[in-house]
Amino acid sequence: MEKLLLLGDEAIAQGAIDGGMSGIYAYPGTPSTEITEYVQHSKQAKELGIHCDWSVNEKTAMETALGMSYAGKRAMVCMKHVGLNVAADAFVNSAITGVNGGVVYTVADDPSMHSSQNEQDSRVLAKFALIPTFEPSNQQEAYDMAYDAFQFSEKYKIPVMLRITTRLAHSRAGVQRREVKQQNILKLPENPLQFVLLPSVARRNYKILLKNQEAFRTESETSTFNKYFEGSDKSMGIIACGIAYNYLMENFQDKPLNFPVLKVGQYPVPRKIINKMVEENDSILLLEDGYPVIEELLKGMLGIGLNVKGRLDGTVPRDGELNPTIVGAALGFIQKQENKIPELVVDRPPIFCDGCGHIDMYNALNEAMNPYGKGRVFADIGCYTLGALPPYSAIYSCVDMGASITMAKGASDAGLIPSACVIGDSTFTHSGITGLLDCIVEKTPVTIIISDNSTTGMTGGQNSHGKGRIIEICKGCGVDPEHIKVIKPLHKYHEENTKILKAELEYKGVSVVIAQRECIQTLKRRNAQKFANK
Repeated sequence: MEKLLLLGDEAIAQGAIDGGMSGIYAYPGTPSTEITEYVQHSKQAKELGIHCDWSVNEKTAMETALGMSYAGKRAMVCMKHVGLNVAADAFVNSAITGVNGGVVYTVADDPSMHSSQNEQDSRVLAKFALIPTFEPSNQQEAYDMAYDAFQFSEKYKIPVMLRITTRLAHSRAGVQRREVKQQNILKLPENPLQFVLLPSVARRNYKILLKNQEAFRTESETSTFNKYFEGSDKSMGIIACGIAYNYLMENFQDKPLNFPVLKVGQYPVPRKIINKMVEENDSILLLEDGYPVIEELLKGMLGIGLNVKGRLDGTVPRDGELNPTIVGAALGFIQKQENKIPELVVDRPPIFCDGCGHIDMYNALNEAMNPYGKGRVFADIGCYTLGALPPYSAIYSCVDMGASITMAKGASDAGLIPSACVIGDSTFTHSGITGLLDCIVEKTPVTIIISDNSTTGMTGGQNSHGKGRIIEICKGCGVDPEHIKVIKPLHKYHEENTKILKAELEYKGVSVVIAQRECIQTLKRRNAQKFANK
């Protein structure tokens, strides 16, 4: 088979295609977006008829994949770490239902929060749900794990997680492809009650899940993704998980590695191998790109007995992503350094694109809000979150997807009237509609500004499920049509837009103002495509 130069995300996508996948379901979220986009642009995937449209959110993506699994086909679900929180209900329960066709949950964690609200480690949630996990150290392993995970899933009728982090997702390396597997045929579950989680069924299935944990541990002990390398220097053993193994090896390019090393790429953790390392070495250094998951397991509640070094004792920083320099410092090869930005380098925070419609929306909103003072506008996750920064300083929250509407409602319930919020069209359909329904049922005095740029702008311009539907959705939810206003956020309409916003802020009920203007970046690409086609 051919060899390809692929991002980690792309390697996972190609591995899933070659591994017999019939559908991939996802909501765009950095650093996982490119997995689904690769399938969408793949000629091979198109010829194979692989389903690859975006879902409205991670929960619907996961549940739809379970439906495909019910029919006997193999499916992958892709999301970033915070997206797993959205899908948590289905995630945990799917371990108890089990699967029919293989299911792989690919979750991209973001240590250092390059484009996220936290840096949670999805291995914790996998352990919580008792779901086996694969964690690649390089792009070839990312491909191989995606390829093999479907078969593992079907062997034990259990969904599996494939966990990666930002650097692996967005770095390239050569990947050797394998033989393309045929997609599964339609085949319903042998047990017609497998997916019916009535208490009597759930209790029985849960016992099966618990019983299988020993088999999962045995698989980890013998997995080619978990490798023990002997070493002559027993003063310290090193456990390196996923991409941390690469960072370790970069420190030994010009010198021998004499410490014993356990490379971990499959979970549950291989206890027997770890026990061997603990018995043979004076101390253990844990290298994990994320939370101190294995480190906490080794130290236990009291943290006594074993000499374990890692994130918990400060050998490795408690927060942020790993890199070769941090690992080198942990090994004592280099001094820990604080990378200070020279004074001659000017801090450049992110800004809106020139011509962005959010700019004119915020200018009008700030003027309309001026009589009431600061602190009354809540916001959400998207490009428009930049409205929190100068020169706008217009918004005062960004917690999680959809929280703008519900936080504005809560503030209004507390007596902060008027309260307003800003949410994008894609985020609105992702998880804002339910908050709107709460407002409508209680007739809450709140003004909801939906900044509708007809796309999912922050992750590259994927299609929004709200495109062309926002007005009808609001009407269908029960918003009074007299208080659904559409404005065009352009400077020439500033006075008109401000007047509309002022009037809706004064209204003692639910009002929706839709600031409707296409994203400047998708407009540029569309016009460029038109020119190219002439």
